[in-house]
Amino acid sequence: MSALVAGVELGGTKCVCVLASGPDDIRDERRIETRSPAETLPAIAAVLAEWTDAQAIGLASFGPVDLDDRSPRYGQIVNTPKPGWDGADIVGLARATGLPFGFDTDVDGAALAEGRWGAAQGLGSFAYVTVGTGIGIGTVVRGQTVRGLGHSEAGHLRIPRLPGDDFAGVCPYHRDCVEGLASGPAIAARAGKPGEALSADDPAWTPVVAALAAMLHNLVLTAAPERILIGGGVFGGQPSLLPRLRSALVDSLAGYGAAPAIAAGIEDFLQAPALGHQAGPMGAIALGLDAL
Repeated sequence: MSALVAGVELGGTKCVCVLASGPDDIRDERRIETRSPAETLPAIAAVLAEWTDAQAIGLASFGPVDLDDRSPRYGQIVNTPKPGWDGADIVGLARATGLPFGFDTDVDGAALAEGRWGAAQGLGSFAYVTVGTGIGIGTVVRGQTVRGLGHSEAGHLRIPRLPGDDFAGVCPYHRDCVEGLASGPAIAARAGKPGEALSADDPAWTPVVAALAAMLHNLVLTAAPERILIGGGVFGGQPSLLPRLRSALVDSLAGYGAAPAIAAGIEDFLQAPALGHQAGPMGAIALGLDAL
């Protein structure tokens, strides 16, 4: 049996704490509403203090976060639009326990979980995309999540607009990046109602598919993933989006490079994650197991 890990997925609206060794061995789960750091972090610490049989800690956090362990801000949330959270010390939760710990973004953690237990098992290079309140991408190359000066923020790529599209975009930093054009709030702002209330043939989906296809095009040509998993709240409520996005990606790549191989196996190349809502919490567990 694998080691027991206390995992924490810190999200923008809620935090999920799990005591587990994997998706088939969950001993306890707690949910904490994400309020201010002064309210949220002590509540998480209290849960971790209860789990005395944990052998490691895994922390998968919303971002941006500082992942450079040489940096004085390592383990903190940085430059976030979420009020009050800039500078919040996330790894302090793990350091207080004295246990080995792993720390990464929530989408990177979810990607690692899909690689360990889900739809990317056996692959060395793949990407996990979630489209919801924001757009996050976790990219794994040769078994490691991509990081350098920062971590991957491909959801904020600038991409071409459809001709005649004058929608301003909702990203407070870039306006018309992918997140600004295709996230849940962007869809609601463009259509006047949330995505789950739109029909499958609503015209609001056309620019959303175009923006996501352009992002995936760039991801294919930069990270060269063997598979891309795409999910999140927007996709969960609109099953027709995935086939449309597959077709749009094939058209966008236009036969270049690996495009023929991708087109021949597009349903395998671009697919839904296998872990569903468990991907985030299991990402934290995967980070803790890797720390051991």
